[in-house]
Amino acid sequence: MITLPVTGAERKSRKFLDISHYDHAGNYHLLPFRFVALRNGREVLVNEIGDFLIVDKGTARRIINRKLDPFEDSELYADLIANFFISQTRVPALLEVIATRYRTKKSFLDHFTALHIFVITLRCEHTCHYCQVSRVSEDKDTFDMGRTHIDKGIELMMRSSNPHVTMEFQGGEALLAFDQIMYAVQRASAESQKIGKQISFVICTNLAPLKKEMLDFCLKYKIIISTSLDGPEFLHNKNRHKKRNDSYQLAISGIRKCREILGNDAVSALTTTSTLSLDYPHEIVGEYINLGFNSIFLRPISPFGFAVKNDRKNKYDTDRFLEFYKKGLDLIIEHNLNGNFFREDYASIILKKILSPFPVGYVDLQSPAGMINNVIVFNYDGYIYASDEARMLAEMKDYTFQLGHLDTAGYEDIFYGEKAFSFAESSVNESLPGCSDCAFQTYCGSDPVLNHSTQGNLIGHRPTSVFCQKNMGIISHLFELIDSDERILKIFNNWIEN
Repeated sequence: MITLPVTGAERKSRKFLDISHYDHAGNYHLLPFRFVALRNGREVLVNEIGDFLIVDKGTARRIINRKLDPFEDSELYADLIANFFISQTRVPALLEVIATRYRTKKSFLDHFTALHIFVITLRCEHTCHYCQVSRVSEDKDTFDMGRTHIDKGIELMMRSSNPHVTMEFQGGEALLAFDQIMYAVQRASAESQKIGKQISFVICTNLAPLKKEMLDFCLKYKIIISTSLDGPEFLHNKNRHKKRNDSYQLAISGIRKCREILGNDAVSALTTTSTLSLDYPHEIVGEYINLGFNSIFLRPISPFGFAVKNDRKNKYDTDRFLEFYKKGLDLIIEHNLNGNFFREDYASIILKKILSPFPVGYVDLQSPAGMINNVIVFNYDGYIYASDEARMLAEMKDYTFQLGHLDTAGYEDIFYGEKAFSFAESSVNESLPGCSDCAFQTYCGSDPVLNHSTQGNLIGHRPTSVFCQKNMGIISHLFELIDSDERILKIFNNWIEN
């Protein structure tokens, strides 16, 4: 952040100046905004509703010190008025417009929990070194979710005030418990029709156990497939180990089968960045482009489960990830400049918050955090968690974010209990130290689970937070790209519109 110099007179007292100082200086009134310097010698101003201006360095100082002249600085002055950074009256004439836009930004809270994750089994036939759950071998069906717990999870899901919910099946490897998935989908579909609730289904799978009859069922119920693809064959097989070293071939074959039967838009893929992956950003992006995907989500490893037990393969500084990310993003932008549509999904999520007035449903970039508000997890053993990461933390014997059990907990206990309020209170970045005065506050979020896991408390410490370091680095880079070339801004707008 930019720090304004303190004069000798101001050092003698920490009291606020008299209101007359603010009323008459410069013939305009300051509205709330924050600012930060970019590495390209410019600075970005951001107001309470996410509007931004990228300006010459020193502009924030001039605005705050009432040094702007409406005539000499006419263009800048008009931009500041139009974008609610300053006002010619103490109470802006369009205050209701500001309020409406702020409500729109927070409207993701209107309908409450949308995503309901059912960990349908803990069984898996892969041994990925960065796995974030304690997988078990594929023959131990006692680690499947029982139908009584499926029924109770569906009952809670139907009580959500959200008119459109998503039921997502995770593992382990979810397809190893496909009988339970079929039961759950049919039961949830019937229940949703009774009350007029819309429901979408997602299966997260490595695709290795995929069979045609599974795809036929998915087609009937319009089930979306989400799989993992870490890049080219040599990289994917090292990251996602399987006894026959055929993880990549099974994934590629499965993707093709899904596209043939379900359609191209019904299957997506996620990549996880291991230490080995950091050396191959272009190869990873190129793999997704060559396979006909229209996007890629470049994401670091989450510090949970087995992922934290293998430092050599999984532990790296955030600066290394940011270098990897920027190289991958550069290639993606170049691909778009050559006339080909392909987006990076994490950038697209942030850019929607920067370039549009609409809310974003991405759990990690919400304030208050998306845990419980947007996502809930029903584990295979009946225990309930505030988020997927909370479930992963429980696999490390830390039950801080465990909300209860399906056999005993009621809806109010889970969603409105003391824990839910505690988590919400510690996840509003407008009031968190280090976030409350950050220029990127409206584009970012908070992650109490990550804070607790890496720093020992729900609130966390921003200067040493990997979450903060990653998001500050990416958001700053996006603003520098926006400022560097009008063609890139057009590409970014195209990403958030498609």
